[in-house]
Order: sequence, then structure tokens, then C-alpha cells
Amino acid sequence: MAMHSRTRGLRRMAVAAVAFGTLTGMLAACGGESLEDKGSDGKSVGSGGDKGELVVGAAGFTEAKVLGELYKQLLSDAGYEVTLATVENREIYAPQLEKGAIDVVPEYAATLAEFLNTDENGPDAEPVASSDVDATVTALRKLAEPRGLKVLPPGEAVDQNAFAVSREFAEKHDLKTLSDLGKAGVEVRIAAGDECETRPFCAPGLEKTYGIEVAAIDPKGVGTTQSKQAVKNGTDQLVLTTTTDATLKNFDLVLLEDDKKLQNADNVLPVVNAKDAGDQEIADVLGKLTGALTTNDLVELNRKVDEERQKEADVAAEYLESKGLIEK
Repeated sequence: MAMHSRTRGLRRMAVAAVAFGTLTGMLAACGGESLEDKGSDGKSVGSGGDKGELVVGAAGFTEAKVLGELYKQLLSDAGYEVTLATVENREIYAPQLEKGAIDVVPEYAATLAEFLNTDENGPDAEPVASSDVDATVTALRKLAEPRGLKVLPPGEAVDQNAFAVSREFAEKHDLKTLSDLGKAGVEVRIAAGDECETRPFCAPGLEKTYGIEVAAIDPKGVGTTQSKQAVKNGTDQLVLTTTTDATLKNFDLVLLEDDKKLQNADNVLPVVNAKDAGDQEIADVLGKLTGALTTNDLVELNRKVDEERQKEADVAAEYLESKGLIEK
């Protein structure tokens, strides 16, 4: 098992701090406040043990922060001293994962595969991700391993592009799948980002794969309140969102199943620095969560944070306890 000395851990924390511009957040290694969320009692959740130090990185949106907390608390419970670093985006944390300033990140198979693909082969590289999760993960590992990264097995939970309609619209046209919408022959306006007009997963894909007649793109953004409201009130008929959107019910919207697998396999999986966190024990600990987590679980976790304003740390702890992954 790869052990982390205090000196080496401090060096890695310092590198991360400089890279992220979050020096204050990294003071946990020196006994100060950290980036980690606090529980409702004001105490840090998941303080570490005696198996060495690990830094878990997470992107700066709700779902990634919850996943980061889940990883942090699981690894802490297993005896590691874990710091959670919330980082704005993949462009910042990916290089630090390669360098070892970060040890572990929750990732999405297809998105990371294409990120590494374009970084390696240029913006016009032939896509390597697909709707086939096994093929996508194989391609991802081929790109990740030369960079010193180990891609752990994916689970069922997936956060990928998805399309929703109003419940009224679905009932009127008897819609459960995107194929149903194509067969209905109804023209739709899509509330999405500008890029929907040209991206293969959006308007062109809907037309080619499902025969859906796209009348126009309403550029209100992906899964925004404005986009969902436009579909609720009938201005638009289809909204581009994600499979883990926790607010669809608030707008009385329902997802249509991507029954012909237009979207890439963005299954959730852990990615680790192979040298510093490539031990089988770490893989086994994280694998317990990967095996338990479902897409519906992610929806509910996101909802508790975004709607109920619960802390990511509290939501993560409650989930892990409910699944028997850590003791209450």
C-alpha cells in the first residue's frame, strides 16, 4: 500500500494550493481551516486515520461536490487522512491529478475520455466515447494510463444529456421515449444552448437518430430555470437537461428515454493517481460506493443540496450511513 509521509503530503498540498489559488483552503494540512464542508454541528466530517494522506478533488458544481464528500468520508472511514479540495473545473484539476497534487477525483467516463482525447490529439480528434460504457472506459484507460492515471470501474449512476417535455405534452402525444416523439411527427422547439444547433447529441442527432422535427433552438441554456419554464408554459416543447436534474418535478416535466442510445456513456467512476493512490485497498473502498450509487440516488442527493439547502457533507454522511457503507 502506498503510504504518504507528512512531509510529502504537505508538499503536495502546497502544489495544489498554488495551482488552485486556494491557499487558505489548503491550510488544513497545517492545522487550519480547509476547503472541506462542515457538518451541521460545525465539525469537519470524515477526519482521517493512520493509513496516510489523500487529497480528493471535486469540480465546483453541486453533484461533483457531493461525490467528493462521499469519497472523502468513505476514505476517511477506511483510515486515511483526507482533505477535500473543491476546484472550479477539469482544466485546473486534471493536471494536478497527473502531478499527484490531487490523488482522487470523481469523474464521468465519456466526458473525461473526450477531454483527454482532444488534449492528446487536438480539437478535431476523432471521438473515442460512445453510448457503450465498456468501450468508452477502455478508450479512457488507454488515454489515462500513460499520464499516470488509473481509471477504476464505472457504476450504474450516469449523468448525461437528456431531454424532457411537459407532462401534459407527454400525455397528449403518448410519449415515453424519444422514438415516440419522432413517430408522433410533432415539430418541437428546443430550449437549450446555442451549440444545440450543431452538436451531434442535440438537434442533428435528434433528427438523424429519432426523426424528430426540430423547428428551432431557443437559446436559454442547458437545464436552466428559464429553459424549463419555457417548456412548462408551452413556448418550447423540449428542453435539454441532464439525467440527474433534480428540479424537473418542480416544472412538471418528465424525461423521455434515450432508447436508441444517442448520448455518450457518462457513467460516474473514480480516477486516481496511479503512483500515490493506485492501491487495491483504495479501489475496493471506492468500489463499494460505485456499486451502490444509482442515477436516482444522484438526483435525490442533488435535490437535498439545491432545494433543501442541506450541506454536501451532511447529505453524503446520511447517504453512506443509509447504505451501510459507514457506521452511524
